[in-house]
Amino acid sequence: MKIHRYQRPEFLNSILTQDAYERWLRAKSVAHVVRDRNRGNAECKVAAYKEAIHTAVMKSEGLDHYTGETLQWALVSKYRNSESKAGGRRYKAGFALLPSVDHVGDGLGPADFVICAWRTNDAKNDLSHDEFVALCRRVVAHHELNRVVDTNPPI
Repeated sequence: MKIHRYQRPEFLNSILTQDAYERWLRAKSVAHVVRDRNRGNAECKVAAYKEAIHTAVMKSEGLDHYTGETLQWALVSKYRNSESKAGGRRYKAGFALLPSVDHVGDGLGPADFVICAWRTNDAKNDLSHDEFVALCRRVVAHHELNRVVDTNPPI
């Protein structure tokens, strides 16, 4: 068996081929380099990003960094823009647990990533980890407050 520089983690053995994993890894690395260069990080390199993303995948053990949910790695490379246009929100919702790559920082420093669900990454957007956690706490607090209020009988 050939050993690859970016050997897919064991948790992906029955889900993605080595070639599919390497294609995904390259595509994500290139996409993040392009985005970060556009943000002003002239020093970023595909090789460093590939290494950092692969490390993040290995550390993830297949789980969303923020929620602990099991990611649906079988969805990798399955999203289709044309089907998304036709299916709208319902189509996109089917990809909620698609693994995505999230910057730990703002993309202007060295390559540093975590793996999370597309839904989580979409909700986090450009927030730092602490800002995202604070937002989630406000959402939960508001929900709990309104849930208690809603259970009171009307006067």
